[in-house]
Amino acid sequence: MVSAGDFRNGITLEIEGAVYQIIEFQHVKPGKGAAFVRTKIKNVMSGAVVERTFRPTEKFPAARIDKIEMQYLYADGDMYNFMNTETYDQVSLNADMVGDTLKFVKENEMVKVLSYNGQIFSIEPPMFVELEVTETEPGFAGNTATGAQKPATVETGAQISVPLFITIGEKVKIDTRTGEYLGRANG
Repeated sequence: MVSAGDFRNGITLEIEGAVYQIIEFQHVKPGKGAAFVRTKIKNVMSGAVVERTFRPTEKFPAARIDKIEMQYLYADGDMYNFMNTETYDQVSLNADMVGDTLKFVKENEMVKVLSYNGQIFSIEPPMFVELEVTETEPGFAGNTATGAQKPATVETGAQISVPLFITIGEKVKIDTRTGEYLGRANG
């Protein structure tokens, strides 16, 4: 059991029969009255985000989320196919469930499939990926003092902003959580 006074970002809890993940929390101690915990929680099954307050003494059972390492095989229309590399079991998920989590993931890359009581609810891509730039405008040498950026398309089709000196064919490192350019890839 997790009490509201011990809330942390990322914790998953069972609240009134549904599974929620804490996105934000704030302990509030008003001048008058009892202290409370203000939270922003996300229903992991539906994706709905709700703001809610709790008394610090309220307790909720921690939800056990299973993370299984799977290989992203291919997309077939609106279905995305994954395989457990240990058991060779394959799973197909629809585009609604996957969302845009795979926009930086190439085929045959490893991802984490998150499930609760055997029901898959989300895909977690690797934190950083290295992708080749397939389309961008030519840069201008020496024009980097301002830190100017230009749009670029990577091999998965996703759009990112890169510095002016990046050219087509270069591999770049990207943070999948923010879609931010981190630098040139090694090698």
